[in-house]
Amino acid sequence: MTKSELIARLAERYPQLVAKDADFAVKTLLEAMSDALVAGQRIEIRGFGSFATNTRPPRIGRNPKSGETVVVPGKRVPHFKAGKELRERVDAMVGHPIHDD
Repeated sequence: MTKSELIARLAERYPQLVAKDADFAVKTLLEAMSDALVAGQRIEIRGFGSFATNTRPPRIGRNPKSGETVVVPGKRVPHFKAGKELRERVDAMVGHPIHDD
């Protein structure tokens, strides 16, 4: 699902919301989540999951084209961990005709 699909679904599900308001709500929520992660904070949405940042240490990599060793600097990356309820709902879909994995 894309951001525009999420906005459209919100506007469709809640007719009192004008599409412009749904757009504003989604953008505001995503911006607040991004700002929290940039600040090093953890985000927890009960029943859905949590977002945090992980630190990847510097390492020695290899350029696949030349084979030359390269120093890859350390970095912080966002990480999502699904909550128990979400994991159970997704697991219940295994073998479902729509999601025949």
